[in-house]
Formats: sequence, structure tokens, C-alpha cells
Amino acid sequence: MNWLDEILLGFPQLDKKEEYTEQIGYYADNGSSQTEAMNMAILHALERISMHEPDWTFVAGRMHLKKIYSDAVKNRGGQGVHGYGQFYGLIRTLTDKGIYDNNLLSSYSPEEIDELEAVIVPQRDELFTYIGLRTLADRYLAKSHDGKVFELPQERFMIIAMSLMSDEPSGRRMDLIKEAYWAMSNLYMTVATPTLANAGKSYGQLSSCFIDTMDDSLRGIYDSTTDAATLSKGGGGISVYLGKIRSLGSEIRGFKGNSSGIIPWAKLLNQTAVSVDQLGQRKGAIAIYYNVFGKDLFSFLDAKLNNGDERQRVHDLFLGLCIPDLFMEKAESREDWYLFDPYTVKKVMGYELDDFFDEEPGKGSFRDKYDECAAAADQGLFGEKGSGGYDVVPAIEIFKRIMKSQLETGVPYMFYRDTVNRANPNKHAGMVYCSNLCTEIAQNGSATTVEEEVTQDGKILITKIPGDYVTCNLSSISLAKAVKDDVLERLIPIQIRMLDNVIDMNQERIEVKQAVLTNKKYRAIGLGTFGLHHLLAVEGIRWESEEAVAYNDRLYEKISYLSIRASYELAKEKGAYPAFKGSDWETGVYFEDRKYESEEWTILKEQVHQTGLRNAWLMAVAPNATTSLIANSTASVDPIFKKEYSEEKKDFRIPVTAPDLTPQTSWYYKSAYELDQHWSIRQNAVRQKHVDQSISFNFYVKNTIKAKELLDLHMTAWKSGLKTTYYTRSTSIAELEDCESCSS
Repeated sequence: MNWLDEILLGFPQLDKKEEYTEQIGYYADNGSSQTEAMNMAILHALERISMHEPDWTFVAGRMHLKKIYSDAVKNRGGQGVHGYGQFYGLIRTLTDKGIYDNNLLSSYSPEEIDELEAVIVPQRDELFTYIGLRTLADRYLAKSHDGKVFELPQERFMIIAMSLMSDEPSGRRMDLIKEAYWAMSNLYMTVATPTLANAGKSYGQLSSCFIDTMDDSLRGIYDSTTDAATLSKGGGGISVYLGKIRSLGSEIRGFKGNSSGIIPWAKLLNQTAVSVDQLGQRKGAIAIYYNVFGKDLFSFLDAKLNNGDERQRVHDLFLGLCIPDLFMEKAESREDWYLFDPYTVKKVMGYELDDFFDEEPGKGSFRDKYDECAAAADQGLFGEKGSGGYDVVPAIEIFKRIMKSQLETGVPYMFYRDTVNRANPNKHAGMVYCSNLCTEIAQNGSATTVEEEVTQDGKILITKIPGDYVTCNLSSISLAKAVKDDVLERLIPIQIRMLDNVIDMNQERIEVKQAVLTNKKYRAIGLGTFGLHHLLAVEGIRWESEEAVAYNDRLYEKISYLSIRASYELAKEKGAYPAFKGSDWETGVYFEDRKYESEEWTILKEQVHQTGLRNAWLMAVAPNATTSLIANSTASVDPIFKKEYSEEKKDFRIPVTAPDLTPQTSWYYKSAYELDQHWSIRQNAVRQKHVDQSISFNFYVKNTIKAKELLDLHMTAWKSGLKTTYYTRSTSIAELEDCESCSS
């Protein structure tokens, strides 16, 4: 078994290798084929993975790699694999099979493809753990329609680079492709799941998720649902803002009490999520957001509970709650809170309450308008309390219902709308109503409306007036690897360019055209990070420490600076985003509010003022659960669950340990459920200052937590300036499903 000896030679530190070799030799000696012996070798290697010998995962990974190579050689007609003169042949074969986009062969000559093949480094496949390689191979490598593997990991990275750089100037294109390949193949970064899966292929789109604002009309509701289904089919996660939909019992065309409220439309979206999967890879993922001042609030908060009226339940959706400062103040001071029907407010007051936010902490437009509406309700202008256009309940009772739902289901997510909109660098161009499926996106949204007319020649002309349909284009830095190798200054410019190119590559792939128009208007991207706990562990920094807080502050300021500078450089080369004029970037308010006053920041501020930025929004930290697993690091900014656990798959379990787990790092890998969440909030607060959008931030609490303690966490998060919080993960619901579209 030369193949086994060859693999084990690379792991001199592992104990009892001779015993292991004898075990596998038993199968070979008793008539097992090499394939069968290799399968048993993988299983026995997986059984040996532990906190004390985590490197057995790399042994299993190398063996699985051999299997993938062998299958690829066989499926490619015995012609070899990458590094052996077959890259052009692979592209030709998969193009002929309809798997690859024709653009690859039309954009690149055989000579250019051969030059790029020479850059591929097969040895970088050895960076993968078993679970990382297995995840990449099973979900993302290009296969034939009958499921046979053709593409190999390094080829996937090169195909992504070629696809994203295909429209770059010919004089620079090859160098940019090589740079993008360097960044991905060394696992310094990951692209978003849809980009990883679909770049270079003839199907699917490249963006992670989308946010729609549903219009309060029958056509608007059904059009939004159709758009959600269309984007889900292409591999995108969806978030829909329901805050403008009239409440249960509201009037329709003057007939009082006819509206069925938001739940029936939420159930329509729920059925869409179940029925329209994402390219056959997983079921659709849809979140709905609602305002804490909306009259259907309690129905919304109960919508995922496991008891009660099933006709009012949407078990397959994710819930997000939009919360103004004023509500948090009322809850803290135990005052009453008004719930309004959006239609009644618009009819009586002439405006929509959710179109306003407090421009400053403690004062602003929203609370002024809220007080006006409350006064009008008290005067009887909104009808009877409860059955009319408003209701009044103690704010703390609402918070109790929020926390009850969170401890049972993990949601609703919390979206602090005033904090978000005050920090929005593009508030001159619109309003941020809600976040996305994973709470890291904060971009302007608005409803799309429809007009119809009959033309003189007897045709019906339907005109859509497009709103801002938010698109999330994501990519993430592997912090532990990129920071330790000191490559951030080289890495971030190529990442920003790749993200910017996704926008142009996706124009023909996104079927909902208002999303295409919004992409062009703002050219928004979301550069994120993962591996924070991994980085702190290898740096020897305790999570619960002032050192960790200060380290986060310095690190994310550096990433912010490099991201803004890279977008400025792109603007010099390709032009600023169309809505740049009047933004906080252009006026300099963005820099001033964050007290970026050093010489390098002052220079960059002036450069941005003069030239512009290529992208309206730049940073967003997604959950990254899947791709951080591929890159052998920890997810997002989260602490680990356990040092050693099993990743559950459909029919088997794969042992996983914390990355770079050694006697030196072990002490720094404290479980998320054992950490004081106030330290996590403090870290996130200093990060949030430097992230122009938001951060997927989870609470990890024990199921024995008292309501007062959970309330304190929420109040602390809001007062600390967090824009959003994601799941409330309690030990009773530790295995919550992450959004894979945003796992970048």
C-alpha cells in the first residue's frame, strides 16, 4: 500500500501509525480492492480525530483527495488532471456538456489557458481538512449532469478567477487572474456560496441574497412573491420587508375589517420557500421583517412557535424585527407602546411612519411622527383601540414575547433601524428598512410599483416603476491565515475588484431586473471576515479581555481603510457609483463621524471626495458557516461551540476539531456558551464602528437564562451601537440552520 505510506510520511507527529497501517493492511490482505481499502482507511482516520491528534483530519483529506483525482482521471478519459496539460481539455469537455459557460472559450485563447494551467499548484489541495474537502467536492466542484466529478479544487478556483476577470483590460487580465487564484487557492479568502458554486458555469447567479420591499397592493404582493421565487431558483436567499402591508382588520377600498393582515402573505412566501429550491442544492431560504410598531406584531412574533393555530404559522421562514430607539426606551422605562396599522396612518396622517428615523440619539423625525400618530389615535382619528387602526400595550410585554420566541425558535433577529439609518453613508438616496436573511446587509430599499394602460392598438402595457431591490455581493477574509501571513494589503484590493466584477457578471444572470438596476446604481458589495476566534487563539489573546477588544478595534479599522482605499483606486480606474454625489463618502461625514483623523485617513478622505468610490457600501460580515469550514477556520466573528464535535450530514457524521488546536491554543478556545456575552458585545461594538453595513452577531445563552438577563443583553447591544443581532442561540436549540447563500 504505497499510497498509504506516502500519505503518512507527511505526518511524523501522529501516534500509533504502525497500528493504523496494520488495520488497513488487514483489509488489503483479505481481498479488498484498493478503493475499499482506501474507504476503510478514511473511516479509521476519521475515528482517530480528537483534540489530542486533530491532524488525522488531514490524513483523511489526503486519501479523499486521491479518490477524487482517480475519479476525475477516469471521467476525463484517462487524460490526467490539472498540472498535466489537461486544463484546456476540461474546459472544452464541460463546455460541450453545457456545464461551463461558452464565455470561457470565447474569452480566452488555448495559449492563455495553458499559461494559467501552469500557475495551478496542486499541492494547495493539501491545505484542506477532510470536512473542508468533502464539502467543496460534494457541493461546488463542477460535475456532469449524471453527477460524475470532472473539476478539481484548484481548477474551481482558477475557473472562478477567469470568470470574474474576463472583462478586465487584456494587458492586465492575466496578472489579475493569477492574483485572484493566489488569494483563493491559499485559502486567504473565500467567495460567496453562489459565486463558488456558479462562477464559470452556464446556470445560476453569483450574488448571495436579495432584499425586497413589498408594496401594499395585491399586485405588489404577488409580484414580490414571484420575484422571490425567481431569485430562489437561481440560488439566492431572500428577505422581504412587510412593514408597509395593512394590518388584520384594516379597510380595503373603504370596506372596513376586510384586510387579512400580513400572515396570509407570509404563508404564501413560506410555501414559496418550500416549493422553489436553490438549484436543487437546498430548499429556498426566505426571511420576513416587520416593525415593532406594526399592529400585526403579536401574530408576527408567534408565527414560528410550535404551538397554537397552525393556520397562523410559518415554520419555514426566518423572522426579523425592526426596532426604533424609542421602543427600547419605552421598554426600559416600562411605558406603554402604540401599534399602528400602516394603511390607517397613511390615510389619516398623509405619511408612512416607517419612512422616518431619528437623526440623532434621543431626538428626530421618527419619534416626532410617532407622537403625532399617538395623539391622533387618542383623539379617536384611528377608530377604536384594538379593533381600529391602533392598539396600546406595555412595551415590556412586547419584549417578553420577543424573548419567548427567541428562546423557543432563535428568532426574531433584531434590526435597530435608527442606528442603521444614522450610520448609512447613502441616506441622501434612500432609507434602510430592514436587513437580509443573515442580518449583515444594510442598504437602501423601496417598493416596486406597477402601472397598466391600454394602448391605442388594443394592447395592455404594463410598466414597472422599480424600487431599490437590494443585492448582496459577498466575499470574506480568512483572518487567521491572512493576518498571520501579513497579506491584507495585497489581498483586499483583489477581493474588492472580484466583488465589483460580480456586479457586472451578474447583470444577465439575475432575472429580477429591478435588482440589476439597483446593483448598477449603488454597486454595493460586502467584504467580510471569518476566523476571528481562530486568530485570537493563535495570537494567544483571551476572548474575555480588554486586549481582545482593542485588537478588534485596530484590525477592523485597518480592513476598513484598505477596503475604502481599494474602492477609491477602482473609482479612479472605472468611475464612481452613480449615486455617489451627496453621500456621506462625498461630503466627508462618514470619516468625521468615526473620528478617522490620522494623516493617512485625512489623505484618503480628500481623495474620495475628489474622485469618488466605486462602491456605495463596502463591508458586511456574514455568518460564513460553510465556507469557513472549507477554509479550515472558525465561522465569522463567532466563538466556537466546542473544541471537538461532529458535523452532521444526511447519513453520517464527520468529526471536526477547532483549527490549529494545540496545547498552546486549547486554552483560548473557550465555548461560546461559557463566555460572558457582554465581552462579545464589546468586541462587536468596536468592529461595528468600522463596518459600514452590519455584522451577523449571535447571542449564545444557556436555556436556563432568566428573562432579566436576556433583556439586559439586548439593551446592552442596542446602547453599544450594534446595528443588528442574528440568532439567539440557546443550548436547547444549538443546532440552528445557517443561511448557506451568505456563507461566504
